[in-house]
Amino acid sequence: MPKQVLPSLLTAGLAATALLASSQALAYNQGDFIARVGVAHVDPKNDNGSLADGTLDVDVRSDTNLGFTLGYLFHDKLGVELLAALPFKHDIRLNGDEVASTKHLPPTLTLQYYPLGGTGAQVQPYAGIGINYTHFFDESSDLGDLKLENSWGAAGQVGVDFRLSDNWGVNAAAWYIDIDTDVSLDGDELGSANIDPWVFMAGASYRF
Repeated sequence: MPKQVLPSLLTAGLAATALLASSQALAYNQGDFIARVGVAHVDPKNDNGSLADGTLDVDVRSDTNLGFTLGYLFHDKLGVELLAALPFKHDIRLNGDEVASTKHLPPTLTLQYYPLGGTGAQVQPYAGIGINYTHFFDESSDLGDLKLENSWGAAGQVGVDFRLSDNWGVNAAAWYIDIDTDVSLDGDELGSANIDPWVFMAGASYRF
C-alpha cells in the first residue's frame, strides 16, 4: 500500500508546484510594463449644453477608433498609465441640425490601483484617477470659422485584464472624462460645450 501512495503523493506535489509556479508567473509585479490595444468608443453625454445665450442646443455625436495604453507598475498594486488613440471625429448638431464637426486627441494619465496585484489571479481588476488633456483640431462648420478650445479635466477609470498566459490577456476598460470646451464662431465667443464622455475600450493586453 505505501508503495502505491508514494507515487501518488509525488505526482500531487509536482502538480501543486507547477500550479504555484504558473500562478506566480501570472502575477502582476513591480517593474512590469503593460500595453493594451483595442477598439475605443467615445460616447459624449446626452446634454452637451447650449450656446449663444441658450438659443443653440449642442449635441456632440459619438465616434469609434483605435485606442492604446501603456502602463507601468511601480509597486505590486500601484501603477501609472497613459491613454492615447488615433484621432476621433465628432459630428456636431445645433438645434438638431448637423452643421459642424471636429477631431480630437484625448491623452489621459491615470494613477492606478490593482487590488490583486502581486497575486497569481488570472482576473486582474484595476481602477484609476487622473487628468485628461483634449486637443481639438480640424474644426469645420457650415456656419463659418468654428474654433473649439483645448480642454484640461479630471478622469476616472475602471478596467480588468483576463490573463491567458504569462504575457497575453484580453482587456476591457472604461473612462469617464471631464471635457469642457469654449466655442467661438468667426471670432465671436458663443459659450461653452460640455462633452464629458464615457470612453469604452476592449482588446488585447501584453505584459513585459
